[in-house]
Amino acid sequence: MAAERTAIVRHGASLFDRRLTAGRTGNISVRVGDRILITPTGTSLGGLIPDELALLDLNGEHLDGSKPSKEWPIHVETYRARPDSHAVVHLHSSHAAAVSCLAGLDVADCLPPLTAYHVMRVGRVPLVPYMPPGDPALGEEVGRAMSAAHSVLLANHGSVLAGKTLAEAVDAAEELEETARILLLVGDRPVSMVTYNP
Repeated sequence: MAAERTAIVRHGASLFDRRLTAGRTGNISVRVGDRILITPTGTSLGGLIPDELALLDLNGEHLDGSKPSKEWPIHVETYRARPDSHAVVHLHSSHAAAVSCLAGLDVADCLPPLTAYHVMRVGRVPLVPYMPPGDPALGEEVGRAMSAAHSVLLANHGSVLAGKTLAEAVDAAEELEETARILLLVGDRPVSMVTYNP
């Protein structure tokens, strides 16, 4: 798992350096067979150490390493809902978090398809109702939403994205943040939207 550990550290530092998550927020995991490598609790994505990543089984049982992120239920339930996914990225990026605080969002798809890249990399974005971070019920809600999407927005919280690879999940997280930024820029002005392919 050395390569996966290195990839988590590298992507975590990149996300932190580009201010896509701040302080000690956000978490990343990679599924390798029947094991999950996940970032530790209370750790900045900008200061990860490969040997300190936590190792869980697919039920969330802590097997080795540091204490896992308290958001581990989000990751475990996402892998259950999306067995083809091998990476999960959860961020508190500013624009996505801002959109997640707006009232009146469409819970079935809370970010409109404003660009072709949003359609290609993010897709539909269900809104998961607010629950405290680390609440196992939040993980269950994310799992339900992820059964029909690979991207969700957590109300008053942030984003969760799954991918077949870590690079794919990170790309989708960046694109979701960019769509949220564009949405906030256009404000109440009328917009045209890209249509989803059937």
